[in-house]
Amino acid sequence: MTIGDDAALQLVISLNRLTRSLRRAAAAGAIQPTQLAVLAMLTQRGPSRIGEIAAWVPCSQPTATAAVLGLEAGGLIRREPDPTDGRASRVLATGRGTAALAEVARGEAEVLAKRLASLRPDEVRRLAEIEPLLRRLAEAAD
Repeated sequence: MTIGDDAALQLVISLNRLTRSLRRAAAAGAIQPTQLAVLAMLTQRGPSRIGEIAAWVPCSQPTATAAVLGLEAGGLIRREPDPTDGRASRVLATGRGTAALAEVARGEAEVLAKRLASLRPDEVRRLAEIEPLLRRLAEAAD
């Protein structure tokens, strides 16, 4: 079975709306959306240079730099020398950054759990069954 372009578009719109509404409701605190994306990327992919961050998030290099500076000021990431180029540096998530990201995810999960309570048990079961598929789709691009 294949999904049409319109159905794929509606799925993307719904997933984006759900993610945004969970982030708003869970209040990520002082972490801005771009900073959150950078922190998630560093946690997932490991130490990276600013250009790699900008390409992955995606955003401009100045935006990536600003996000890195904010995260660094909060102690959520740190810089280290790039082992392949002594003139450059890489940034990586600190333990505090990893914990902050987990806290944001927990907050979003709490909001989602409350919303799931409004669904029928069979609907909740169906959603739980598709989680592995959504994870595979998310990882397919990596």
